[in-house]
Amino acid sequence: MSLVQNPILPGCHPDPSVCRVGEDYYLVNSTFEYFPGLPVFHSTDLAHWEPVGHVIDRAGQVDLGGIASSGGLFAPTLRHHDGMFWVVCTLVDPDDPARGGDFLVTATDPAGPWSDPVWIDADGIDPSVFFDDDGRVWLHGTRLVRDPQWHDQTEVWLREYDTAQKVVVGPEYVLWSGALLGAVWAEGPHLYRVDGTYYLLAAEGGTDFEHAVVVARSGSVTGPYEGCRSNPVLTHRHLGRQADIVGTGHADLVQAADGSWWAVLLGMRPYGGYHYPLGRETFLVPVEWREGWPVFAPGVGRVSHEVVVPFAAPRTTRSERDTGGVILPADPRWMSLRGPVDAFLTARDEGWDLRLSTTTLREPSTPAFLGVRQQHRSLDFAVTLRAPLAPGEEAGLAIRQSENDHVRLAVLTSPGGVVVVRAVHVRAGVDVVLGEAWPDVAVGETLRLGVQVRDTEYALTLAVGQAEASTVATADGRQLDSVATGGFIGLLLGVYGTSSGSESGTVVEIDTVEYIPH
Repeated sequence: MSLVQNPILPGCHPDPSVCRVGEDYYLVNSTFEYFPGLPVFHSTDLAHWEPVGHVIDRAGQVDLGGIASSGGLFAPTLRHHDGMFWVVCTLVDPDDPARGGDFLVTATDPAGPWSDPVWIDADGIDPSVFFDDDGRVWLHGTRLVRDPQWHDQTEVWLREYDTAQKVVVGPEYVLWSGALLGAVWAEGPHLYRVDGTYYLLAAEGGTDFEHAVVVARSGSVTGPYEGCRSNPVLTHRHLGRQADIVGTGHADLVQAADGSWWAVLLGMRPYGGYHYPLGRETFLVPVEWREGWPVFAPGVGRVSHEVVVPFAAPRTTRSERDTGGVILPADPRWMSLRGPVDAFLTARDEGWDLRLSTTTLREPSTPAFLGVRQQHRSLDFAVTLRAPLAPGEEAGLAIRQSENDHVRLAVLTSPGGVVVVRAVHVRAGVDVVLGEAWPDVAVGETLRLGVQVRDTEYALTLAVGQAEASTVATADGRQLDSVATGGFIGLLLGVYGTSSGSESGTVVEIDTVEYIPH
């Protein structure tokens, strides 16, 4: 028996979906505009997860080009049936609702390769797939009601899927529009069959403070469905914004190999007031069936920081601290924006040669940028580089929320050949210079850029040679999270380089990137 720490996937790991194959569990999360998309994790005990691959991992598989931050890949569902893994997901372009839609991909190995997408003729977002005992396959998802009784009223639809023709067939059924009168965003639906009864699990209230888990049941997959009188069956909205975990919802159920039931779901851990720079994270709670209904976190009724998992093994894998904090080029945590960055990066030793892109972090494109999720409230992140930059070019460290909201600790070269290190906070699209330093080095000499994160304080630092790091400026994480900026994602820490529109042959040598939690 092990006491497992929640969240089981810290940092920006929203919208979890889980399935079991024998003794193994697999889980996938939303990634929005980041690439590779939809990470697949593996576990043998629901507590300790290791990445095994990504569903969207090659150019041309899904086009994310031009999609603004917090658009892209929404709410995947992962299932396994007859030796095949299935993922259904939504591509969302907030600026062009006609673009994208729901799609389906399959693989025999969850590590990939995954197929090219099959696009589904359906409305809305958050698709899911259900394999019934009679061999029929049902797709379902959520959409805005066409003639709503209130603003943001949504409904869950259901249609049969023909696996041979790869199309939805037959009539459409509307299963659900929320547990409560006036409920908004009945989304993230999943269907299950337990002891001959069909259960519909859904989120409600929007994916922030009012988020909740609701459930309904029926004797037929097509309904009608009756809601549980205990709805919502899990929420933290009654605890207030000062709760240590908020926004709990978007759950998915799985039956463990020992017969017990569990739910993975998202939640946020606010600090520094009602802010959550780490984003929406994946949590685990036990589930029991009582009187024909699922009871989440029985006896407690809420998501806890620790959960007892009787069959969980002690953690034996090495942590970032054990490996010295260096993040190697092959580490699966690295993400770029909207597509591969092979044209800009060549791995070497523990770092890269980074060629500058003409695009910047301000554009919804694929700049020369690599980042990792911030997963700890207290950490040191550092980049050691040599940047022989021409005037007008820059490279350095970035704390990214979106195109319009991010912080750069940028190395620049003045027209006179003087190196400048400038801290810039792009806030709501406006550049604010937080501070500058003029290290006494020649252009292209080694610099160590860092950010010391202590809760919502992000101290941007510079070191030359063996000297101690000095603070260039301090950024406020409360101005960077999605509460302040909008959107759905947590912060990324990374490296970047841009020629700001001009063609360039400059190559920045990145020796190491370190992430050291405290």
